[in-house]
Amino acid sequence: MRERAPTGSDAVDQLRANAAACRRCPLWSGATQTVFGEGPRAARAILAGEQPGDREDIVGRPFVGPAGRLLDVALERAGLSRGDLYLTNAVKHFKNEPRGKKRLHKTPTAGEIDACRFWLDQELALVDAPVVIALGATALRGLGGTAFRGATISSLRGRALSLGARKLIVTVHPAAILRVRDSLARAQEMARFVEDMAAAR
Repeated sequence: MRERAPTGSDAVDQLRANAAACRRCPLWSGATQTVFGEGPRAARAILAGEQPGDREDIVGRPFVGPAGRLLDVALERAGLSRGDLYLTNAVKHFKNEPRGKKRLHKTPTAGEIDACRFWLDQELALVDAPVVIALGATALRGLGGTAFRGATISSLRGRALSLGARKLIVTVHPAAILRVRDSLARAQEMARFVEDMAAAR
């Protein structure tokens, strides 16, 4: 099947509908549904995460699980509102490994990220935002392809990079903060994450 890029005022909605039937890589077979981006076309910034989590896969919306709740707190502290942002993921299907009653997150391969870039590139073309925020390594690969090959998140963090005519901010995914066990270290990571969001503002 050959997908066509939609045009017009409802272009994002049409693109979302097209992506619902995506079979560009095998990830669709283990997911409940495609989780596409959402937000205004005239957004203040585009936030690109890595992939949907378990909750996002069930609900069908980006950043509605635990990492999304942490993101909302960070955005509020940074003076940003979710309603002013376009939220999406580099990969639109939840890659997971069933383990009993749970589905454990698995990192997408470079090939899976590159296959899904078809959709991300069209979102970037349709959403008019001056800043893009890459949340984690998968998002960075989806946004920049091999342009940042060999670079680490820590080496790019805190710098305003270029992504075409836009500015690119690179930071960690909020799920990484949730995995920090030490409470003091987690608070420090959260403070730095808020700084990254404020820089985007």
